[in-house]
Amino acid sequence: MRALQTVTLLVATLGAGLMAGLFAAFAYAVMPGLARSADRTFVQAMQNINRAIINGWFLLPFLLPIPLLLLATVLAWNGHGRVALPWILAALVLYLAGFFVTSGVNVPLNNALDKADTGGSGGDDRAEAARTAFESRWVTWNAVRALLHTAAFGVLAWALFLHGTAAGTT
Repeated sequence: MRALQTVTLLVATLGAGLMAGLFAAFAYAVMPGLARSADRTFVQAMQNINRAIINGWFLLPFLLPIPLLLLATVLAWNGHGRVALPWILAALVLYLAGFFVTSGVNVPLNNALDKADTGGSGGDDRAEAARTAFESRWVTWNAVRALLHTAAFGVLAWALFLHGTAAGTT
């Protein structure tokens, strides 16, 4: 049981860390770099990124921490290392908040941007309008989800530490 708790916490921590890193990289590198682009280039680049990111390498660390954190909560409640339970619950709340920001704000913005047609006559005007409707809101909410996932990662790292130190007390 203890080994399952440890593996569950470790994999959830790694997943949260990967998501925190991805969203932070968008906040401090990708979006500032794209901000220097022309409207059409910006829209096309984001369309390509949003299409490319939907793959197993993204979805696994994005989705897996949720059931793992639920399992970690149950295991901590019923098992060893209960001292980590409040931190696991805090991580679950933070991670779910970041997940809902992504699914409730960033993904709908991505989907709307995906429909933008920047080709042909008037493409520059359509690209400018699409970018205006997308960029500042997406960047703001990406920063929010980056902070939430980073906090979840930090709290999970602490929970993992507490879980490990509890091994000597049980």
